[in-house]
Amino acid sequence: MGQRFGLLGTGHWARETQGAALAAHPEAELVGVWGRDPAKAANLAAHLGTRPYEDVDALIADVDAVAIALPPDVQGDLALRAARAGRHLLLDKPVALDLDVADALVAEAGVRGLASVVFFTHRFSDNVDTFLRTAADEGGWDGARATLFASIFRSDNPYGASPWRREKGGLWDVGPHLLSLVLPVLGPVEEVTALNGPRDSVHVLTRHRDGAVGSFSVTLDAAPEATTFSIDLYGEPGTRAVPGGDRGAAVAFGSAIDRLLDQVAGTPGDPCDLRFGREVVAVLTAAEESVRSGRTTRVTEAAGSDPAASR
Repeated sequence: MGQRFGLLGTGHWARETQGAALAAHPEAELVGVWGRDPAKAANLAAHLGTRPYEDVDALIADVDAVAIALPPDVQGDLALRAARAGRHLLLDKPVALDLDVADALVAEAGVRGLASVVFFTHRFSDNVDTFLRTAADEGGWDGARATLFASIFRSDNPYGASPWRREKGGLWDVGPHLLSLVLPVLGPVEEVTALNGPRDSVHVLTRHRDGAVGSFSVTLDAAPEATTFSIDLYGEPGTRAVPGGDRGAAVAFGSAIDRLLDQVAGTPGDPCDLRFGREVVAVLTAAEESVRSGRTTRVTEAAGSDPAASR
């Protein structure tokens, strides 16, 4: 059997995506499940054919890597505990709600030589990967326009009761997906201007290092007839729609497991590693501060980053 994984979390995403992919992966041994509710952990463990753990540190001690399907404020602290124990990290987006926690995760992973992957769902479909690589190589893009309007606060939506989504809204939930598809083409963001709009929407302007400008609108509370997910690049090559992923979430998560295992086997880094996850958190943090202050906000660079570098 390959690498031993522990799954932290017991919700819909843990069951249908991360847990399903880990249980099916030929090179991953799902050692156990931990959750904040022991009864739910026992139920999910039985469903996945593994054992429940009541002590998260005991599970961390028994594995080589952790996959975390928990709210980002909970994920950040548990990921730090796992990293300090020398465990590889397969995290969900955003990696944390606090930039200091994201910075600490990057530092721990770097010092300990840990593999890391952050699961931005669409980035683990080959069609999206090919599109982004081609667009980045082509260059000449002046910017991007995007509207990500979801409507999750309905009885039939498994994420509608999520407290952190109600508190942080579309900026922190669908915003990471958007940034994961734009940053590889337009490059790092230097400053952000953002404001609130109707239906808990946030409207964001990003100025990227090479001069491109992004214009993004997001919400989780759109009118049901107004839901949309569109991202378009524009510039010298014309206008190009960024495609959606061609894989379901569980299949895409299987690719994330593959990429983590590739790093463990010696392949250096990953386009969606903790450093990229931290970059996304820095942009979201700047947007949130801009909304609060009513001013354009600089994005905090990672310690030791090269100002001349471009993704």
